[in-house]
Amino acid sequence: MKAGDLRDLARGDVQLSALGMGCSQLGGLYRAMQQQQARALMDEAWSLGLRYFDTAPFYGYTLSERRVGAALSARPRNQFVLSTKAGRLLLPDPTVQPGDDGWAEPLPFRPHYDYSFDGIMRSFEDSQQRLGFAQIDVLYVHDIGRMTHGDANVELWKQLTEGGGFRALDALRSEGQVKAIGLGVNEWQVVHDAMQETQIDVTLLAGRYTLLEQECLSPFLDDCVRHGNAIVVGGVFNSGVLAGNGKFNYGDAPAAVVSRVHRLAEVCREYEVPLPAAALQFPLAHPAIVSCVVGARSVEQLRQNVAWFEQALPAGLWQALKSNGLIADAAPVPEGVQ
Repeated sequence: MKAGDLRDLARGDVQLSALGMGCSQLGGLYRAMQQQQARALMDEAWSLGLRYFDTAPFYGYTLSERRVGAALSARPRNQFVLSTKAGRLLLPDPTVQPGDDGWAEPLPFRPHYDYSFDGIMRSFEDSQQRLGFAQIDVLYVHDIGRMTHGDANVELWKQLTEGGGFRALDALRSEGQVKAIGLGVNEWQVVHDAMQETQIDVTLLAGRYTLLEQECLSPFLDDCVRHGNAIVVGGVFNSGVLAGNGKFNYGDAPAAVVSRVHRLAEVCREYEVPLPAAALQFPLAHPAIVSCVVGARSVEQLRQNVAWFEQALPAGLWQALKSNGLIADAAPVPEGVQ
């Protein structure tokens, strides 16, 4: 499989490259990124065949959207897919400090949650202006769910269901301002709930279908296939633990996770396969999955991700992982080379 291979959503006139560029790093996540470095990353992603770019107002407090829009402005608009998110309004605030919410150099705009009809519409219009495009291909509802909001999620969910948030998404889609709608979240349960409320075209699901986690296989991914909710997987390294940085779900990896990663790595070494290569390729075997988005801090890291993604892996690796109880028996696996 090549990074630039195009894959169709079940609904909507949208084709995503098999590997997409996640643009949170362009907003300076944890470490500052200079403008020229951000532009070089976007240009290199294009040269490597990536044609799907995902950003959000929250990333760098609008910084990522501005950089993504500027980098794509000279590209033919019909040759790439762009997604952003709604659910937070970024309002001017001079008290914003470096390090707020993990952004090294955030712009002076403070996020405020708003999933209502008016909130979704204003967020979309603000993103149009920052990105510089009248049409945005995919709009995700960002970070709804208990993992982000805890008990406060009850009232925020009502903004979507009773306050018109889902209705706003439907209106934007029916008017052609976006081609597809969905959720961009870290938990599959809230996506399952949303599928009962409105017709979702695509979901960006981070960290929940990986070499470490396959709990969502059934009934969730089965239902996604049946109902045409295509899944873009993010967080395939589970915040980095599968790439060697010791982080899991944005924090230090617990001992049980570290132990499991070591066992995965041992099997991969037996087949002379880098663990990150297996982590990148595994999710795409599921029929619900259309694309995988990864971020990068440097051109070299981006090139490495593409090399891992395109590396030919032996079929025996996947069977060995199953026989060792390291991935679910029901999980589809890549065909691999014999």
